[in-house]
Amino acid sequence: MQRNDGIIATGGSNVVGNAVASGRDAKAEVQNNGLNQADGGQRSPQEIGDLLSRLIDELGRSAHPDRADLIEVAEDAREEVVSPAPRKTKLSVLATGLVAAVPGFTALAALAKTIEEAVRGL
Repeated sequence: MQRNDGIIATGGSNVVGNAVASGRDAKAEVQNNGLNQADGGQRSPQEIGDLLSRLIDELGRSAHPDRADLIEVAEDAREEVVSPAPRKTKLSVLATGLVAAVPGFTALAALAKTIEEAVRGL
Protein backbone atom coordinates (compact mmCIF):
# COMPACT_ATOMS: atom_id res chain seq x y z
CA MET A 1 0.00 0.00 0.00
CA GLN A 2 1.31 3.45 -0.90
CA ARG A 3 0.99 6.46 1.34
CA ASN A 4 0.65 10.07 0.28
CA ASP A 5 2.06 12.50 2.84
CA GLY A 6 1.43 15.50 0.62
CA ILE A 7 4.24 17.36 -1.08
CA ILE A 8 7.70 16.71 0.29
CA ALA A 9 10.50 18.69 -1.34
CA THR A 10 14.12 18.04 -0.45
CA GLY A 11 17.30 19.55 -1.80
CA GLY A 12 16.78 22.55 -4.03
CA SER A 13 13.14 23.48 -4.23
CA ASN A 14 11.06 26.33 -5.59
CA VAL A 15 7.44 27.13 -4.80
CA VAL A 16 5.35 29.54 -6.86
CA GLY A 17 1.64 29.85 -6.13
CA ASN A 18 0.41 26.28 -6.09
CA ALA A 19 3.28 24.83 -8.14
CA VAL A 20 6.20 23.01 -6.55
CA ALA A 21 9.44 21.88 -8.15
CA SER A 22 12.13 19.87 -6.42
CA GLY A 23 15.65 19.02 -7.48
CA ARG A 24 18.84 20.72 -8.62
CA ASP A 25 18.07 24.17 -10.09
CA ALA A 26 14.37 23.52 -9.54
CA LYS A 27 11.94 26.00 -11.09
CA ALA A 28 8.19 26.18 -10.56
CA GLU A 29 5.89 28.04 -12.89
CA VAL A 30 2.20 28.82 -12.74
CA GLN A 31 0.27 29.71 -15.85
CA ASN A 32 -2.86 31.80 -15.43
CA ASN A 33 -5.75 30.04 -17.14
CA GLY A 34 -8.17 32.84 -16.27
CA LEU A 35 -9.81 30.89 -13.45
CA ASN A 36 -8.22 32.73 -10.53
CA GLN A 37 -8.61 36.43 -9.93
CA ALA A 38 -6.61 38.66 -7.65
CA ASP A 39 -9.82 40.43 -6.58
CA GLY A 40 -10.92 37.53 -4.39
CA GLY A 41 -13.27 35.94 -6.89
CA GLN A 42 -15.50 38.99 -7.48
CA ARG A 43 -17.20 38.50 -10.82
CA SER A 44 -20.30 39.78 -12.48
CA PRO A 45 -23.36 37.54 -12.83
CA GLN A 46 -22.62 37.35 -16.58
CA GLU A 47 -19.06 36.18 -15.90
CA ILE A 48 -20.33 33.53 -13.49
CA GLY A 49 -22.86 32.46 -16.14
CA ASP A 50 -19.98 32.13 -18.61
CA LEU A 51 -18.03 30.00 -16.11
CA LEU A 52 -21.08 27.79 -15.64
CA SER A 53 -21.41 27.42 -19.43
CA ARG A 54 -17.77 26.38 -19.54
CA LEU A 55 -18.38 23.85 -16.75
CA ILE A 56 -21.37 22.47 -18.65
CA ASP A 57 -19.20 22.01 -21.74
CA GLU A 58 -16.42 20.36 -19.73
CA LEU A 59 -18.88 18.05 -17.99
CA GLY A 60 -20.32 17.05 -21.36
CA ARG A 61 -16.87 15.98 -22.53
CA SER A 62 -15.97 14.27 -19.27
CA ALA A 63 -16.40 10.67 -18.21
CA HIS A 64 -18.00 11.69 -14.91
CA PRO A 65 -20.61 9.06 -14.02
CA ASP A 66 -23.14 11.71 -12.92
CA ARG A 67 -22.45 14.20 -15.70
CA ALA A 68 -26.09 14.43 -16.87
CA ASP A 69 -27.30 15.33 -13.37
CA LEU A 70 -24.42 17.74 -12.83
CA ILE A 71 -25.10 19.45 -16.15
CA GLU A 72 -28.70 19.92 -15.05
CA VAL A 73 -27.57 21.48 -11.76
CA ALA A 74 -25.11 23.76 -13.56
CA GLU A 75 -27.84 24.81 -16.03
CA ASP A 76 -30.14 25.64 -13.09
CA ALA A 77 -27.36 27.72 -11.52
CA ARG A 78 -26.68 29.51 -14.81
CA GLU A 79 -30.35 30.42 -15.18
CA GLU A 80 -30.47 31.62 -11.57
CA VAL A 81 -27.32 33.76 -11.72
CA VAL A 82 -28.49 35.74 -14.77
CA SER A 83 -32.05 36.16 -13.50
CA PRO A 84 -33.18 39.70 -12.54
CA ALA A 85 -32.98 38.84 -8.81
CA PRO A 86 -30.59 35.91 -8.32
CA ARG A 87 -31.02 34.07 -5.02
CA LYS A 88 -27.57 33.92 -3.49
CA THR A 89 -28.47 31.12 -1.06
CA LYS A 90 -29.72 28.90 -3.88
CA LEU A 91 -26.60 29.67 -5.93
CA SER A 92 -24.35 28.89 -2.97
CA VAL A 93 -26.04 25.52 -2.44
CA LEU A 94 -25.77 24.66 -6.14
CA ALA A 95 -22.12 25.77 -6.33
CA THR A 96 -21.15 23.86 -3.17
CA GLY A 97 -22.88 20.75 -4.54
CA LEU A 98 -20.94 21.01 -7.80
CA VAL A 99 -17.64 21.33 -5.92
CA ALA A 100 -18.47 18.28 -3.80
CA ALA A 101 -19.43 16.21 -6.84
CA VAL A 102 -16.24 16.57 -8.90
CA PRO A 103 -13.21 16.14 -6.60
CA GLY A 104 -11.68 13.33 -8.66
CA PHE A 105 -11.84 15.35 -11.87
CA THR A 106 -9.11 17.96 -11.44
CA ALA A 107 -10.07 20.39 -14.22
CA LEU A 108 -13.72 20.23 -13.26
CA ALA A 109 -12.91 20.65 -9.57
CA ALA A 110 -10.82 23.78 -10.20
CA LEU A 111 -13.54 25.32 -12.33
CA ALA A 112 -16.28 24.39 -9.85
CA LYS A 113 -14.25 25.91 -7.00
CA THR A 114 -13.81 29.13 -8.97
CA ILE A 115 -17.56 29.28 -9.51
CA GLU A 116 -18.22 28.69 -5.80
CA GLU A 117 -15.84 31.51 -4.83
CA ALA A 118 -17.38 33.85 -7.41
CA VAL A 119 -20.88 33.14 -6.07
CA ARG A 120 -19.65 34.04 -2.57
CA GLY A 121 -18.44 37.35 -3.96
CA LEU A 122 -21.86 38.33 -5.33
